[in-house]
Amino acid sequence: MARSKEFEINTVLDKAMDLFWRQGYEKTSIQELVTHMGIHRRSLYDTFGDKHDLFMDVMNRYKTTFESKINHRIRQSASAKEGIRQLFEMTLYTEEDQPKGCLLVNSAVELAMHDAIVAAIIHEEFLNTEKLFYNLLVSGQQAGEIPDHLNAVNLSLYFNNAWVGMRVLVKTTSDQDKLLRIIDTTMTILD
Repeated sequence: MARSKEFEINTVLDKAMDLFWRQGYEKTSIQELVTHMGIHRRSLYDTFGDKHDLFMDVMNRYKTTFESKINHRIRQSASAKEGIRQLFEMTLYTEEDQPKGCLLVNSAVELAMHDAIVAAIIHEEFLNTEKLFYNLLVSGQQAGEIPDHLNAVNLSLYFNNAWVGMRVLVKTTSDQDKLLRIIDTTMTILD
């Protein structure tokens, strides 16, 4: 008779996500994962496969969770400009125990040059973010809050780049005033 799983998959994926996010892929050992996730080594392999397979599951879980948070922020925004600003501010104001920065951006820096699978995921997510910014910009132009002469395609690339940069910068400073001034300056391009 096969044993039933003694854990909820999303719960242990969230624990693995936390560890990968804090330490990075390369610095995280299987033993650390087993301990942090609170499962047996055999359960890890039987459920997720090897470390890389687990990391891919973590990346997919992160994307789903992150996209949900983004969509919530956008829906709560009163305007396109506010939606864009909210995306930047969500980088600053996180739960207290949440690791700093962004797992996707961290993984891009650490792995994208030598892991084609991770590189493809990152590329897709960056394209999705560019589309999100593009849609917000066009919406703002249609509503008359963003000038029509601004090129929405070019600005979507610019804002995605700035947002990736912000997600790196928050790992190096806790100076909220400095980070808010950077956001304020970034937003002036829409004036």
